[in-house]
Amino acid sequence: MKKQIWIVFLAFIFTVSCVVYVPRVESGGRGRGTEADFWSYERGLDTSDFYEYLSPHGAWVNYPPYGYVWIPRDVPIQWRPYTHGRWAWTDYGWTWISDYEWGWIPFHYGRWQWERRPGWFWVPDTVWGPAWVTWRRGGLYIGWAPLPPGAEFVAGVGMRPRYYEVPDRFWIFLDSHNFLEERLGRFVLPYERNVTIIRYTVFNTNIFVRNNRIVNEGVSIDEVERYTRRRVDRYQLKDARRPGSARLEGREVYVYKPPVTKNEISRPKNVLRKEDAEEKISRRELGEIQERVSGSEQENLLRNQEREKRLLEESQRNEVNELRRRTEEEKKLVRSREEKQRLDNEYRTKSSELRRNHE
Repeated sequence: MKKQIWIVFLAFIFTVSCVVYVPRVESGGRGRGTEADFWSYERGLDTSDFYEYLSPHGAWVNYPPYGYVWIPRDVPIQWRPYTHGRWAWTDYGWTWISDYEWGWIPFHYGRWQWERRPGWFWVPDTVWGPAWVTWRRGGLYIGWAPLPPGAEFVAGVGMRPRYYEVPDRFWIFLDSHNFLEERLGRFVLPYERNVTIIRYTVFNTNIFVRNNRIVNEGVSIDEVERYTRRRVDRYQLKDARRPGSARLEGREVYVYKPPVTKNEISRPKNVLRKEDAEEKISRRELGEIQERVSGSEQENLLRNQEREKRLLEESQRNEVNELRRRTEEEKKLVRSREEKQRLDNEYRTKSSELRRNHE
């Protein structure tokens, strides 16, 4: 009798152990990460769902010291995060509206990092935000940059550490009058201009909690309306019922933003080593460049180069014109011919230095 009881007890323990959580990504779970696989999970997701959903759209890499990171597939050469989409002012502040089907994850959870060989990669995290970016703004330019992995948000404190380095290459700048346009990628300036533009702009990170919401107000509405000479439309952010691209309907923005918990024991089904990923990406980029130059997309590549050149030259002209405008305003405030002459000499010196920097 005791033996039978002991066998029943062991069977019970085995049954209980079998129903302990098993990561879905290991067991096959909900299949291939399509939209239909996720949209009914109202109870929330965990990081294993990120692994599944993003796998068809890129590669997962074991990349010390960050752990599992994701590199997007089928993006243009010299692609940057937060460039293919637009900004909308919502009750969460500036909210990024991505053009990508998968944009609801890496532009609203986690951080982005850049290194020379793999390029841009996304480091997962579980806290949702309207856009994890910091800002620079000035009269001529508005810019933003993905927050690096070391920048952590703490409720009641804000970003921690308070001061962190944002490399020049991270910044995405455009002429301020284009900030409210759709498809902002058409107006983004070449990153080679960043070194000069940074000197014309002021750094500001303003991410905080208001009414239990994470809000990003790095650039004020008044500034944007003054720079763009347009009224900023206000939108209300609504929860979408399924993943996919964000959408605007009337004065409402729909974004899929489920609560997410960290799953420490899950891993992506297919993972590349850091060294293998770097080699594979280098070969792929070389192949893409050769194919585009020799294939049917050569015209598109040349058009993009001309667009970047046009934007670059236009921004340089704007800087010289702005310098001239300020000089003329200062001259109106002085009466003596000597002071006016001094201002003219300063203008010539500064404009010459500016043109040398442009070159």
